[in-house]
Amino acid sequence: MTVQVSVITTSSLGDRSYLATDGRVAVVVDPQRDIDRVLYLAGAAGVRITHVVETHLHNDYVSGGLDLARLTGARYLVAAADEVGFARVPVDDGDVVEVSEALRLRAVATPGHTFHHLSYLVDEATEGGWTTTGVFTGGSLLFGTTGRTDLLGAEHAHELAKRQHTSARRLADLLPDGAQVWPTHGFGSFCSASQADAPDSTIGREKQVNPVFRLAATEFVTETLAGLDAYPAYYAHMGVANTAGPAPVDLTPVARADAARLRERIAAGEWVVDLRHRKAYAVSHLAGTVSLGLDGPMSTWLGWLIDWGTPVTLLAETPEQVADAQRELVRIGIDRPAAQATGDPRQWVDEPAELRELPLADFPALAAAQAGNAPAGLPAPQVVLDVRLGNEWRDGHVEDAVHVPLPELPRRLAEIPAGTVWVHCGSGYRAALAASLLANAGRDVVLVNDRFDHAEAAGVRLDRSA
Repeated sequence: MTVQVSVITTSSLGDRSYLATDGRVAVVVDPQRDIDRVLYLAGAAGVRITHVVETHLHNDYVSGGLDLARLTGARYLVAAADEVGFARVPVDDGDVVEVSEALRLRAVATPGHTFHHLSYLVDEATEGGWTTTGVFTGGSLLFGTTGRTDLLGAEHAHELAKRQHTSARRLADLLPDGAQVWPTHGFGSFCSASQADAPDSTIGREKQVNPVFRLAATEFVTETLAGLDAYPAYYAHMGVANTAGPAPVDLTPVARADAARLRERIAAGEWVVDLRHRKAYAVSHLAGTVSLGLDGPMSTWLGWLIDWGTPVTLLAETPEQVADAQRELVRIGIDRPAAQATGDPRQWVDEPAELRELPLADFPALAAAQAGNAPAGLPAPQVVLDVRLGNEWRDGHVEDAVHVPLPELPRRLAEIPAGTVWVHCGSGYRAALAASLLANAGRDVVLVNDRFDHAEAAGVRLDRSA
């Protein structure tokens, strides 16, 4: 049979892992830490995992590769140039990995996202010999973009961008236009210079649309570096964990907390996270909690904003939602929540006074308020706070708004001007987190739960001078 490649999507982090099989044995590429998904997929296909491959030491998640190799007895392939604290099969540029009589991989050095990054060409046996069908590109060549080059330090970004340009063109020279491209990043991950422009792609398509092929090296470097924005603070811990060798995960239920214990954790400055949708949070929530719904990139923003090592307690409607959140958190190295509680907010308090509401608005309401006609029940805004990232702000923002990117908000709360704050982002998700932080700091706040691309049509005055 021909080689089959299955995609294992981790949409919350914007990444993909892969399982490639000839029908009997399989290779797993860049697995996330919750490897039960991989084992289930292999079991359903009736194949044995014989090789686990890392294209690079990841900066946006803790890898499950080492644990998967331990459990399956698979060979664990990591770049020879990477210094790691565990036994692995060292791989260099040009190495051929004979997976089976029908499937092999060929390692190609593609530095750029990291210095020792490897891509893997996938060859399948045919009557005429070996045919290359695709390439696992990790953080090198992505769909319509490339992996960012500043994660190892801003001082390396320029040099790595030059290497990224060379690496992508090397892949194009080695592969036929019809070869599939299977990247790890680009689907929402901050490891990507920009986001994927398609659900799948080939080398031929990338030659037509990807800036790395359309631009000369100097122009590509300039454009790539100019487009880079902030990336999550927790990335600083991911490479360290992956270099040392991550421990197996523990996804068993954590201890339950009653109302008194929840109060104690909030009073101690710990993070008590409400996983419900922001609309439910707005109706009623435990005072002192933060809104990070499971409908968005919860782990990314939690990991970005907390002081690393701060205990985290999870609140949700059901135990299944807590379990989903645990799975998200172990992927970024937050291994065990301190506690959890489920049910309704009324079950998390001893006194009704411990519950709080959060006023909701949309951009038509903001436009009316700007015109002096704030909707009934909503206080007029003295401050419009935009918590989007820098590139989003520069593309256009509400006239006279205050800009504090969400990652900076916890340490800059005192800078927000006095008065009622109407806070928005691009969709309402980040604004809900910002609104909860502001309310916890004693501010009067209104959450603008609306998409920013609705603002202008709603009559909100925008500034596009940047």
